[in-house]
Amino acid sequence: MAKVIIIGAGGVGSVVAHKCAQLPEVFSDITLASRTVSKCEAIAASVLEKTGTQIKTAQIDADDVPALSDYLAAQKPFMVINVALPYQDLTIMDACLATGVHYLDTANYEPLDTAKFEYHWQWAYQDKFEQAGLTALLGSGFDPGATNVFTTYLKKHFFDTIESLDIIDVNGGNHGYAFATNFNPEINIREITADCRHYEDGEVVTTPAMSESREFTCPEGVGTYNIYRLYHEELESLNKNFPELKKLQFWMSFGDSYLKHLEVLQNVGMTGIEPVEFQGQQIVPIQFLAKLLPDPSTLGPRTKGKTCIGCLVKGTKDGAPKTYYCYQICDHEACFEEVGSQAISYTTGVPAMIGAKMLIEKQWLKPGVFNMEQNNPDPFMADMNQYGLPWQVIELDADFSLES
Repeated sequence: MAKVIIIGAGGVGSVVAHKCAQLPEVFSDITLASRTVSKCEAIAASVLEKTGTQIKTAQIDADDVPALSDYLAAQKPFMVINVALPYQDLTIMDACLATGVHYLDTANYEPLDTAKFEYHWQWAYQDKFEQAGLTALLGSGFDPGATNVFTTYLKKHFFDTIESLDIIDVNGGNHGYAFATNFNPEINIREITADCRHYEDGEVVTTPAMSESREFTCPEGVGTYNIYRLYHEELESLNKNFPELKKLQFWMSFGDSYLKHLEVLQNVGMTGIEPVEFQGQQIVPIQFLAKLLPDPSTLGPRTKGKTCIGCLVKGTKDGAPKTYYCYQICDHEACFEEVGSQAISYTTGVPAMIGAKMLIEKQWLKPGVFNMEQNNPDPFMADMNQYGLPWQVIELDADFSLES
C-alpha cells in the first residue's frame, strides 16, 4: 500500500481519484490537490458517495516549487500523480526531486508561451532521477500511454519486427454542443492546430495541421469516421525506442461542425497564444476562448456514444508480413455511470491509476525517467482488462493500409 498525492482537479483528476479509491489495498492514503480546493472537495464528495472511501484535499500551487516541496516534505507520499496542466510538469518534477518522491504524468511538458510538444525537457532529468533513486513515468494516459503499451505488447507477442505504426483516436461521442473540447480547451486547440509532424525513414516530415485525412471504419459497430493526421507526443518517444519503425503517424477523428468552428476561430485570431491588449489589459486569446467554452468536466451527463482508440501495426513474423490492430472501445454513458465522467477523461485517468499501481507494486519501479513503452507491457495490459478498459487484438489482411 502507498500514499499518493494527485495534483489536478479537472476531469482526469476526478477519474484518477475515483479509480484509486476503488483500490484501497493499493492506494492506502489519497490526497487530491489543486489551486482551487473547492473543486477537490466536490470530487472528494463524489468519491465518498460512489466508493465509500474518504480522500483528503489540499490547496496547492503547482507553479510554486518551494511551497510544493515543503508540502511534499511534510506529507511524505510515495508518489505524485500529476494530472495538472502540462506547463507544470517541470516544477512538479523539481519538487519531487527535492523531496524524494516518485513522479507520474499523462502529458509531456510544453512551454506556456510556445506551442511545442517535445520530451527533451523531461528526458534531461534522467540523470537527476537516476542518481536520486527515483522513478519518473511519463505519459501514463491513453494517447500517450496505453497506445505506447499497445505497441510494445504487439511487438512482444505478435511480431519479430515492426515496420509501421498508425495510432488512430476516434471519438464517436456526441455532447450536443456545436463546439466544445473534451479536455482542456487551451491544450486541445494548441495540439490540433500545430504543424503536423510524422516520422518516415528516421526523418521528421512536417506538413500543415490536418492536411491529410482518411476514412476509417472502427470495429464492433462504433462507426465510420473521417480521421486527420496530427502530431502527437508519443510519436517522438516511440520513434526513439523502436528505431526499426520506418513510418509512424497519429490520426484523430473530427466532425464537420468542430472543424468549421475551429476554422472560423483561427481566422479571427481566437486561437492565438500571443497576448493582445484589450481595454488596457493583456489577454491571451486562446485562454479567453477557453473561458467561453463548456468546461470539459461538465460534458459527462450530455455525452453519448463510444470512443475507439488503437494501434495499427504492420511488420513480419517468421518471415511473413502481418498486420494487427490493438484497440479499446469505451462507452461515454458507462463511464459517467461509474465515475461521473465522459470517456475522454476516463480513458486518460484509468491508465494514470494503473501506471501508479505499476510503480507501487514495483513492477515498473526503477531509477530514471521512462516512457511507457520502456516497461514490460503484460501487467499493464492485464490491469486495463480488469479496471475498466478492456482491449482486443485482431489480425487484418497483411496488405491492409490507411494509404489505400
